[in-house]
Amino acid sequence: MNPKELIARRVAKELNDGDVVNLGIGLPTMVANYVPKDKDITFQSENGMLGLGPAPVQGQEDFDLTNAGGSPVTMTNGGVFFDSATSFGIIRGGHVDATVLGSLQVDEEGSIANWIIPGKMVPGMGGAMDLLVGAKKVIVAMQHTSGDALKILKKCTLPLTAFKEVNLIVTEYGVMEVTPQGLLLKEIAEGVTVEDIQKITEPTLIISEDLKIMEI
Repeated sequence: MNPKELIARRVAKELNDGDVVNLGIGLPTMVANYVPKDKDITFQSENGMLGLGPAPVQGQEDFDLTNAGGSPVTMTNGGVFFDSATSFGIIRGGHVDATVLGSLQVDEEGSIANWIIPGKMVPGMGGAMDLLVGAKKVIVAMQHTSGDALKILKKCTLPLTAFKEVNLIVTEYGVMEVTPQGLLLKEIAEGVTVEDIQKITEPTLIISEDLKIMEI
């Protein structure tokens, strides 16, 4: 299983029946493909959609139907469309139960930098800033490192998107909960040791007494 699929499958297990969930662009959009059939999850996109379905079959995309990142999507029966003011009213009003976002960096306090690398052209912060402070739960879904560069740090070095808002980090190596004491390692991937994950994580991890293998 490739790392992105592993991460998406694990994140899908964090979602609860009846949740309204926003998925960020990139890897997080894969989560919709792995929601268990017995869970009723309503996916929201900040460009004005409620009721997104799984990714479209290749060759059957409707490019007039896209998420906030411009990627083609599908809609479920009963899905609705509305303007950006209504969409951000849902987000800012606290009606999104969880948001799943990718990131460039996350730190042990739950601060996140996921919108700009200085000197590089980017389209902007988008709705991430609102989602991070408006959603009831913030899940970062990302690969653990970027080449040799660490992404889970003691303190983010890139410009922040939000300060101390992340609740959970899921990578191909493990699942870490942000706590007042630091990052609590709750699960590790099969074949990975605590030493393996600590070597590529800057802050010292707190090891859960109930540490277990990642559920996918």
